[in-house]
Amino acid sequence: MENYKDIDTVVFDLGGVVIDLDRDRAVSRLEELGLASAGALLDLYCQSGPFLDLETGKITAAEFFDLLRSECHDDTTDVMIQDAFNAFLIGLPPERLHTLRSLRRAGYRLLALSNTNPVMYNSWIAHQFRQEGMSINDYFDGIVTSFQEGCCKPDPQIFRILIDRYSLTPGHTLYLDDGEANCRAAASCGLNAWHVTPDRPMTLLNSLCK
Repeated sequence: MENYKDIDTVVFDLGGVVIDLDRDRAVSRLEELGLASAGALLDLYCQSGPFLDLETGKITAAEFFDLLRSECHDDTTDVMIQDAFNAFLIGLPPERLHTLRSLRRAGYRLLALSNTNPVMYNSWIAHQFRQEGMSINDYFDGIVTSFQEGCCKPDPQIFRILIDRYSLTPGHTLYLDDGEANCRAAASCGLNAWHVTPDRPMTLLNSLCK
């Protein structure tokens, strides 16, 4: 592992880094509801159509449900759409929560920067972060989300928002993401970028706690 002795802040993407994803499972569930365009609109890294509008805060969750329901079977409910959409998220392993807690105990400031939406964030994500009896805000010192900021990675603007809001020193900040384009955008803003892969998971950061 690289030498990160000057790092004082670690920033995590959520989906694909802390949370395991299965895009195809969500597409299949949405198609079962009648949304034939799900495969074209839903991407692992960058959404389009109403999914992108929700992720950038241009529409509310209620408006999102109405838009999707207009293309689904007549008996489709908000809960059915939410459950199908949340099928994108498949797990938050406890060992990753342990890594987050260990890093904070070791004195690192932890932040999250995520392309996400209020449907997932306020339901599945909030629930999974409560599995140890705490909340997502107990694991991070600050959270920046695309739907609250009105822009998505890899737009450098969302990284500038992160840096300015938390007065980061980019050279002392490590950013983890599973998307190469997002890592490049982070690096363009001066952050140390870690491309998370199956061979390079976030749990390797446990070595920083020793």
